[in-house]
Amino acid sequence: MSNEQSAAATAAPALSIEGLSVTFATDAGPVHAVSNVSYEVFPGEVLAIVGESGSGKSVSSRTAMALLPSTAQVTGLVTLGTQSITAMSEKQLTALRGGAISMVFQEPGSALDPLFTVGFQISEALRAHQDMTKKQAKARAVELLRMVGLPDPEHRVDFYPHQLSGGQKQRVVIAIAIACEPKVIIADEPTTALDVTVQAEILELLRDLRDRIGSAIVLITHNMGVVADLADRVVVMWNGAVVETAPVDELFANPKQPYTQKLLAAVPHLGARSTSTPAAETAAKDPVPGEWACEPDRGSAGQPVLEVRDLVVEFPGPFGRPRFRAVDDVSFTISAGETVGLVGESGSGKSTIGRCVAALQRPSSGTVLVRGEDIGKLSQRQLRPLRKSFGFVFQDPATSLNPRLTVGECVAEPLLVHKMGTAAEIRVRVRKMLDDVQLPAGTERRYPHELSGGQRQRASLARALVTNPDLLVADEPTSALDVSVQAAVLDLFGELQRECGWACLFISHDLAVVDQLSDRIVVLRNGGVVEQGPRDAILRAPQQDYTQRLVAAVPVPDPIEQRRRRAETAALFATEAT
Repeated sequence: MSNEQSAAATAAPALSIEGLSVTFATDAGPVHAVSNVSYEVFPGEVLAIVGESGSGKSVSSRTAMALLPSTAQVTGLVTLGTQSITAMSEKQLTALRGGAISMVFQEPGSALDPLFTVGFQISEALRAHQDMTKKQAKARAVELLRMVGLPDPEHRVDFYPHQLSGGQKQRVVIAIAIACEPKVIIADEPTTALDVTVQAEILELLRDLRDRIGSAIVLITHNMGVVADLADRVVVMWNGAVVETAPVDELFANPKQPYTQKLLAAVPHLGARSTSTPAAETAAKDPVPGEWACEPDRGSAGQPVLEVRDLVVEFPGPFGRPRFRAVDDVSFTISAGETVGLVGESGSGKSTIGRCVAALQRPSSGTVLVRGEDIGKLSQRQLRPLRKSFGFVFQDPATSLNPRLTVGECVAEPLLVHKMGTAAEIRVRVRKMLDDVQLPAGTERRYPHELSGGQRQRASLARALVTNPDLLVADEPTSALDVSVQAAVLDLFGELQRECGWACLFISHDLAVVDQLSDRIVVLRNGGVVEQGPRDAILRAPQQDYTQRLVAAVPVPDPIEQRRRRAETAALFATEAT
């Protein structure tokens, strides 16, 4: 901590949680989410809460704003400054939320109202707590959007959430949270959907808020690089309880508890890809009764599974403005058993390319060939039998799973649609896939809203792989996963790909994960290809300035090293500016 933060720590805490326990009543029985948790955060301090998905990180912090559903039974004491949150009425809480305490939610797709423009939603937060006219509030909304790095804020202030990419929606949520300069900011995975360059800007913004107005920040994250970059102290949670609390330098240098040691060991490092794979683990396994066998030999030799040629995608612009080109003359190929990483900033066209590849978006020009067949020219009826060959892991698990179906029904749905197996075989297959992505027994009977964000993403991965596809399009598939489960899922991902031979288009902003999985990398910016080639050439010796800045912006899970890198990066940008 800095001297100012040390002095602040001697004052009363901005937020204090004592002896907190939370139990949820679900259809499958009571779930004990948090058990006797205590921690506090002081003005001007950043407290990081880390742990696996389902460990109680988000539940414990949401209690600070009384945002838990009516099915939650809460005991313990939550204090904001000198005010007891647990003793407040709903009217008092409404006046508090967004003003003295605010929250950056994990899933921007469900946090924003689809019926209103993003500018209206920011203005609503401002006018609820400050005496402003509509014109003043809109001007401030544009200023906030510019502050969080949203391109062309004067026009995008009038956009609806569905018109923005996942990373852009997350920036809007952050703008709403910081609008009234609150005393406590609870940031629940604030950089999950952001590319590394914008992530660095957002972390700098949070750091500036802490220094300028003394905001206390509770940072809930599974990204240990972000923890190393921003946090002063760290609380490690596991299975609903606090395992270890320590200053950030001490925790990374000398973790005391075995669970913390395991957590840090699972963190992916850029440039530290493991190439050792025991032959016994990579060999194809005999299917058990009720399973589908993998098909390592997928098609004729030499023919790529996917070939994208001169792809262009344009969308109509607002009235009086030209069409917006989201993808500009992109070409690449993917062979069976190969993974191509698609990286770039949010809004660079990554997800649009993924949707074209999965036949969810028609290209304006160019071709998308799957096994030599141009899927852009097929009708929906012709596409239907081919869709079982595609798996798609969407970026936002909250909106990609049907809330009316149980998790088991969501995973089984592709098998039912394509009539793949008997009811008994489908049950066995679904349970096997949920086991593979480390979701416990009983999960298949729960509904998506009863799972944490990371658990929902694992269910989405199980659904994508359940038909044993030829081509998997993975749009930020591990963005919502904690590091230990992410490591297990990435190992599973690689193992299944070696066994089954499917091709994969891996869309991500996490270059450490791309480094671990990809054989080749395509770097995008503003819809066009900046650079593409083998993984090592792109990440170890990038030729283009943009790629170099992208690699330099990746935070490393070492507080001392990250401070040195941040200072070097700041000096580099200062030199470029002059």
